[in-house]
Amino acid sequence: MEQIRAFIAIELPDEVEGGLSSVQGRLRPEQHPCVKWVDPKGIHLTLKFLGNVAGGKAPQITEAMAQAAKGIPPFCLELGGLGAFPNLRRPQVLWVAVAGEVERLAALKQGIDHVLLPLGFPVESRSFAPHLTLGRFRQGASPEERRRLGELVSITKFEGGFPFEVGEISLMRSTLTPKGAIYSRISSISLESLLPKNDV
Repeated sequence: MEQIRAFIAIELPDEVEGGLSSVQGRLRPEQHPCVKWVDPKGIHLTLKFLGNVAGGKAPQITEAMAQAAKGIPPFCLELGGLGAFPNLRRPQVLWVAVAGEVERLAALKQGIDHVLLPLGFPVESRSFAPHLTLGRFRQGASPEERRRLGELVSITKFEGGFPFEVGEISLMRSTLTPKGAIYSRISSISLESLLPKNDV
């Protein structure tokens, strides 16, 4: 049976993608080719990475998502400040934090973890830190390149904002290509309805 690389995420509206593109533009001068920047149209708020799963398992996962969405109405999020993993002195991943009604986001994430455990998807050991990835340092990036860009991130003023309503969660497919990943929606669940909407 076909295997698909899948994850559960919140898709972002165009205005938020525009905000992310704007801040990327302030961090990606030509002297920083050491970073592989993420196409804003490919940025999602990932709730759970599932890895390679059998394509026939998608309906079960979608039903589990519906169970996790029970009792959680739509809520609002917005972009927060800039940061890096593991830190700004030795950055590996550059990101924008997620702010707003993060307690509802955390409850949704916890519910997804709970319902997917019986399907063979373990709960991650690290704590949930909602963020949107802007770019990742290339393997050959030097410590000095990392330090300089970390300093640029620390002094770049980004007030965040760009509020948006989260009304659904999506089961996404990631297809890896030489030019990067291509994302497509398999199904989605509305937070105000338990009926799945199939797109593929």
